Amino acid sequence: MKAVLDGVVIAEAERDDLVSIEGNWYFPPSAVRAGALSQSPTPYTCPWKGAAQYWNVALDGAELTDGAWSYPDLRPGAVDRVGTDFAGYVAFDRKVVVSD
Repeated sequence: MKAVLDGVVIAEAERDDLVSIEGNWYFPPSAVRAGALSQSPTPYTCPWKGAAQYWNVALDGAELTDGAWSYPDLRPGAVDRVGTDFAGYVAFDRKVVVSD
């Protein structure tokens, strides 16, 4: 699967390597192209996942503020709820097209 913003592939991995949560595909960190993400100060905490790290997406002319997020330190029970460890996996804003 690919995550594409304005024609630029931001992340790519096999479907089996991704995790689907609440309608979002979470890519393993190794699937995200080097240099595509920079930390954002935007705060958010999910009641069951924990504190999110937002990311600005910028690569090859494609840019989106707060266009991605991850959960580096999951709350207890999050892995059990999803069925796999997704700490650090990266999901993308709906403006980033994720497809096969």
